[in-house]
Amino acid sequence: MNVHLPSKAHYHLPGLFEFYDFYRIFLPLFREHREYFYDWCEIASIYGAPQDCIWGGGRACCGDADARDVLSLVDEYGISARFTFSNSMLTKEHLLDRGCNALCSMFEGLNVPSGAIVHSDLLADYLAKNYPALYLVSSTTKVLSSFDDFLLELKRNEFSYVVPDFRLNKEFKRLGLLSREQKNKVEFLCNECCNFFCSERKLCYENVSRRNLGLDVMEHKCTAPGGDGGYRFSLAKKNPAFIGIADIVETYLPMGFSNFKLEGRGLGSALVLEFILYYMTKPEYQLEVREAVYLDSMLDLF
Repeated sequence: MNVHLPSKAHYHLPGLFEFYDFYRIFLPLFREHREYFYDWCEIASIYGAPQDCIWGGGRACCGDADARDVLSLVDEYGISARFTFSNSMLTKEHLLDRGCNALCSMFEGLNVPSGAIVHSDLLADYLAKNYPALYLVSSTTKVLSSFDDFLLELKRNEFSYVVPDFRLNKEFKRLGLLSREQKNKVEFLCNECCNFFCSERKLCYENVSRRNLGLDVMEHKCTAPGGDGGYRFSLAKKNPAFIGIADIVETYLPMGFSNFKLEGRGLGSALVLEFILYYMTKPEYQLEVREAVYLDSMLDLF
């Protein structure tokens, strides 16, 4: 029986602070012209971090929107805000950072709960104790490429969601054996462009974490094939782990999975728009959506 299967895909979109200007334009469009977009998808959260956020991790990027403006926007549209607090190199002294703590306090108590994407168990314990209203997401920066390790992470009660390494996306035999509760916690990274066989992914994330802490380290240079070419959506679509809209509708939703993360914080809002056109917008309305965004003179797409 399919009566209990999820009927909608819940997208988790990039650039909470980084692309505030983009979402300030796009979210009204999404609400006012819902007919432009697939009825089987919704925006569950937008994730990101302010500029100079030392708890931040993942792809290094900037976000200079005022937190009060961001708070007002997500609260108005009933979308969960998620902080990318995925720095893997934190120590106890970093937990006292005033800016990060102020951010947590500010976003507690919204109509839709806010969350934090974390790597460090030290930070996870601290947030659970001091900001219990924030739900926790286990970050893909842990590179849980072993299904057994991923399964252990799913069993941790402190996490509401777990983002596995993208190389587990097509492990359908074992994914299908997960319980309904476990399936509800899985959040697949759909559009990763990193080489499927890259062995330096964790090193790359660790390097970003050190630089976010202000440590004097050189930027990691990936030696995997194509690692020096930057992100290309056309290449991501060829990745063996890529999850497209047909996969979501025909495979993942019927299997009982409903959470899908799109990467793109460091890629620019023009490319994020392309993701939204592909994953959420009906083909016959893609021009209308593109025009509405591009013709707004306040939006910087470069």
